[in-house]
Amino acid sequence: MSSAAATSISTGSPAALNSSTSTSAESSSKPKPCCVCKDEKAARDDCMLFSRSDDPAQQECRPLVEQYKSCMAGFGFKI
Repeated sequence: MSSAAATSISTGSPAALNSSTSTSAESSSKPKPCCVCKDEKAARDDCMLFSRSDDPAQQECRPLVEQYKSCMAGFGFKI
């Protein structure tokens, strides 16, 4: 009887493994916001931090902000 129990246990394990694999595949299909557009974000942040204008988002950094927004939109994030 112990071999039958071992067989049913080994049969149940791959099913559990497959369901956890599909769950991780679904979650990995959409990346986290922190993990995409890193170069665009760094350029935007540098411009905002080191800008000498009163409102850098509206003046000299606007193209970088728009570039970052469009990059994030490409991954499905709305900013």
